[in-house]
Amino acid sequence: MTHKLEADGIQLKFGNRVILSDIYLKCETGKITGLLGRNGQGKSCLMKAIYGPLKCEKSIRIDNVPQYEAFKRPDLLMFLPQFNFIPKGLSLKRVFDDFDLDYSLFEKRFTGSTTGYKSNIRNLSGGEHRLVELYIIVKSITRFVILDEPFTPLNPIQAEEVTKLLLEEKGNKGILITDHLFKHITDICDSLYLLADGKIHLAKEIEDIEALGYAKL
Repeated sequence: MTHKLEADGIQLKFGNRVILSDIYLKCETGKITGLLGRNGQGKSCLMKAIYGPLKCEKSIRIDNVPQYEAFKRPDLLMFLPQFNFIPKGLSLKRVFDDFDLDYSLFEKRFTGSTTGYKSNIRNLSGGEHRLVELYIIVKSITRFVILDEPFTPLNPIQAEEVTKLLLEEKGNKGILITDHLFKHITDICDSLYLLADGKIHLAKEIEDIEALGYAKL
């Protein structure tokens, strides 16, 4: 059965500045949905609005059921924010135990990316820290995941393995993803939206992102 996440009618202003206006976006299980946009266009705000903490005029639905505080439903939606969320004082053991995930599978997949099961997050590099966060969100038992800038801190080998992971996991959930390293997104997405001047556009062809002024291909 295909499940559907829809964000509709999103309106967000900061003072007199319109950040988001009449946004509609759809993400389905079995697919990777890409979201592109230049700095300051409101991609992170849109993701936070969908997840729930950012209050604004909106309609968020999963399978046509309203979800205005989806962050209270990890079985339905998990979110990887742009900045680190796992405290540096926690051990890898604690993190993987809390998320009920097998560390050995992570270690096998990302050989050499961490310093051991009992080491602390503070002992990891920035890329390793991000890799752990990304993995536990993507592997969580949930219907949808939202990923804000997952590739940026990763080295090329890590990014290649993460790409494989996302393509595998889209069979289990829907994935909404944004990153300034846009080729990582365009290479794997099944549908693509571009956010510009507060409006969202569905890119029906990859050339549309150039036509809309986002990047030269």
